[in-house]
Amino acid sequence: MREVFLSDDFDVEETSSKINGLMSKWSIRFLDINGPSWVVYNQDMEVKYLFFFEVDFNDIDTRIKLEDLKLNVIHHIESLKDDTTYRDNLINSVFID
Repeated sequence: MREVFLSDDFDVEETSSKINGLMSKWSIRFLDINGPSWVVYNQDMEVKYLFFFEVDFNDIDTRIKLEDLKLNVIHHIESLKDDTTYRDNLINSVFID
């Protein structure tokens, strides 16, 4: 498993490209978006990548960037027309003070 840690200054387009590139691989099946942890699973449901956003969920600009990133990635996954899927739980009261 590879871990990628991202701070508040992450670039939405660059990070979208990175995640979309992974999701396009035939061996990848599922993206679990759970607040700061975005976990990429392969066809056997083994964790391949963990993107961990070390960000302040109370900061509105950061949350907008995360929403933009999420929408970019979800749009890409839905365009793949295969069994690749996702679960979205980006904003949860647990992550917001």
